Amino acid sequence: MSVLRSVRRLVLGAKLDPLNPHTRQHIVLVAFLAWIGLGADGLSSACYGPEEAFLALGPHTHLGLYLAGATAVTVFVIALAYNQVIELFPSGGGGYKAATRLIGPYAGLISGSALIVDYVLTITISVASAADAIFSLLPEEWQFYKFGTELALVGLLILLNLRGMKESIQILLPIFLGFFLSHALLIGYGIAARSEQLDSLMPETLRQTDDLFRQSGWLFTVSLFLRAYSLGGGTYTGIEAVSNNINMLAEPRVRTGHLTMFYMATSLAFTAGGVILLYLLWQAAPVDGQTLNAVTFKQIIDSLGWKSPQLRNTALVLTLGLEGGLLLVAANTGFLGGPAVMANMAADRWVPRQFRQLSSRMVTQNGVLMMGGAALAILLWSHGAVSLLVVLYSINVFLTFSLSLFGLCKHWWEQRQFMRGWWRRLALSSIGLVVTGFILMVTIAEKFTEGGWITLLITSAVVASCIVVRRHYEDVQTAMERVDESYSLPLTWDDDARSPPPDPAQDTAVLFVGSNRGAGMHALQWVLKQFPGRFRNIVFVAVGEVDKQAFDSARSIKSLQARIDNSLRYFTSYCVSRGFSAVSYQAYGADPLEELTQLTHQVLKQFPHSVFFASKLFFDKEGFWRRLLHNQMPLAMQRRLQLAGQEMIIVPVHVPDLLPQKKMPIK
Repeated sequence: MSVLRSVRRLVLGAKLDPLNPHTRQHIVLVAFLAWIGLGADGLSSACYGPEEAFLALGPHTHLGLYLAGATAVTVFVIALAYNQVIELFPSGGGGYKAATRLIGPYAGLISGSALIVDYVLTITISVASAADAIFSLLPEEWQFYKFGTELALVGLLILLNLRGMKESIQILLPIFLGFFLSHALLIGYGIAARSEQLDSLMPETLRQTDDLFRQSGWLFTVSLFLRAYSLGGGTYTGIEAVSNNINMLAEPRVRTGHLTMFYMATSLAFTAGGVILLYLLWQAAPVDGQTLNAVTFKQIIDSLGWKSPQLRNTALVLTLGLEGGLLLVAANTGFLGGPAVMANMAADRWVPRQFRQLSSRMVTQNGVLMMGGAALAILLWSHGAVSLLVVLYSINVFLTFSLSLFGLCKHWWEQRQFMRGWWRRLALSSIGLVVTGFILMVTIAEKFTEGGWITLLITSAVVASCIVVRRHYEDVQTAMERVDESYSLPLTWDDDARSPPPDPAQDTAVLFVGSNRGAGMHALQWVLKQFPGRFRNIVFVAVGEVDKQAFDSARSIKSLQARIDNSLRYFTSYCVSRGFSAVSYQAYGADPLEELTQLTHQVLKQFPHSVFFASKLFFDKEGFWRRLLHNQMPLAMQRRLQLAGQEMIIVPVHVPDLLPQKKMPIK
C-alpha cells in the first residue's frame, strides 16, 4: 500500500490541506495564467472560425472587410456582456448560474447540460484537430499512429488535470505563448507589407458592395453577409470560460476576471479579425489539403526574402505546429470548465453529488474523469473524424450564450427602478442576445441535417437524466426529513453538562455521525438497545467534507464547521445526560474516507476496546443507479476496519419510496 501511495504522490502530487489558507494561494490563477488556461479555447478558434466565415462569402470576398470588423466587435460585445455575469456571480457558475438565478431552474438545467456536452466536444474536436495538424507535417506512413496518439493525448490531459489546474496550465504555457507571438508577428508584418493597399481597401470595398447591391439587390447582399458571419460563430466559443471558473481566480476575483476577459477579448479580436484581413490583403484562395491560414502564412513567409527554402519551410512548419499545439491547449479548457459546471449542478442536485467532491489536489477529480471518459468515447465512436465532429460543435455554446444574455436582459429590466444606468446594461445585453440568438438559429438550420441533431439529442438525454437525478434526491430529502422527525429528540437535557472521565480499559462504542441528527440518533438508540450495559464509553466521530462549494468560500467552510460542532455537541450531551462518558473527534478534508481512517487510528490509540458503528441508507428498491447517487462510505469503511482486524457494524436506516404526489416542487 505504501508503494501505491508513493506512486500516486509522484504522479498526482502531494496532498493539499483545504483548511490551510496557503493552499488556495497555491492553486488560484492570476489574470495572465487564467488568460492562458481559459482563453486557449477562444484563441484556437482563430484557426478555423475565420476561414469558415470567409469561404462562405464565395466570390464576394470584398465583404470580408465588414466581416473582420463585425468579428472583432462581436467578440467585445459578448465579452462585455459576460463581464456582467462575472459581477453578478463572483462565486463562479457562469452561464449555468446566470440562467438558473435570472430565469429559472429548468433554464439553468438546459444551459448547464449544453455546456457539459459542449466541453466534451471541445476536448474531442480540439485533440482530433491538433492530431490532424501535427500529422499533416509528418510522413504519410505515420498516419497509422494518429488515432492512437489522439487517445494518448486525452489520457495525458486527464493526468495533467488530476495534478491540478495551475500545473496543467504551466506545462502548456509555452505552446500558448508561442502561438500568440508567432501569429501576432505574422499578422503585424502581413498587414504592414501590404500597407499600400489599405488606403484603397475601404473605397474599393464600398464600390464593390455598391455594385453587388445593384446587380443582386440588398436582400441578397445582406443575407450573404449574415450567413457568412453566423457560420463563423465558432470564433466566439470559449468566451464563457472565465465566468464559469471565476472562483479559481486570484482575489479580487471580479477585477481579475475583468482583466482576464480583456486579455481574452483583445487577443481573440486581434487574431481573428487580423487573419480575415490577411485573407483580403494577400488574396488567399483555397488549396486542396491546406487550410486558408496555411496558404496565407506561406505567402507571408515567402515574402520575407529568406533565400534558404529550408528556413522558410521550417518557419511555416513551426507556425502550423503551434496551431496544432494550441488546439491541444484548447482541449484542456474542457477539463477546466466542464468539471466546474458539473460541480455547480451537483450543488443543485441535478447530477450525482460525487461531482462536487475534491481530490487531495483540490481538483474535482470525478468531473475530470467523466469529461475525459466521455471524450474518449466520442473519439472511439467518430474515430477522430474532424469533419464529423465539427457539425456537432458550437451549437450548444450559443444556446448557453442566448440563455445567459436573455437572463441578463430580464434582470436589468426588473432592476430599472432600483439602479441608475440600467438601460446601458440592458442595451448591451440586448445587442448580445440578438447576435447570439441569430447565430444559434442559423447554426441549427445549417448543421441540423448534417448531424447537428445528434448534439441536440445528446443534450436532451443529459437534461432528462438530470431531472431523474433531481427527483430522486428530492424524494430522499423528504424521506430523511421524516427520519429526523421520527428519531431526533428535542434538546431537553443539559447541553453544557461535563462528561465523566472515560475509561480506556472498558468497551467503547464508536459511532460515525454526520449533520443528520435523525440517522445518528437512530444508530445510537439501536446500539444502546442491542448492547444494554456493554459500553461505558461512547465516542462520536464526524468528518466534514470540503467539497467544491465549501472550498471556494471561507464562509462555507465556517458554516460546515459550525454544523459539525453542533451535531457532535448534540450527541455527546445526550449521552452525558444518560450517565455515559462521551467524547468526540472531528476532521475536515476533501477525502472523507481517508480522513475517517485517520480518525479511527486516533480513537483506537486511546480506546483499544472499540466497536465501530455507522448508519447507512437502505431503499425499498436497491440498484446500481441508487448506489451511484449515494456514497458507499460505510461499506468502504467497514472493509478497511475488518481488514485491520477491527469490528464494525452497519445500522440500516430504511428510506421508503415516496408516492409521486409527495414529491417536493423544484424551487
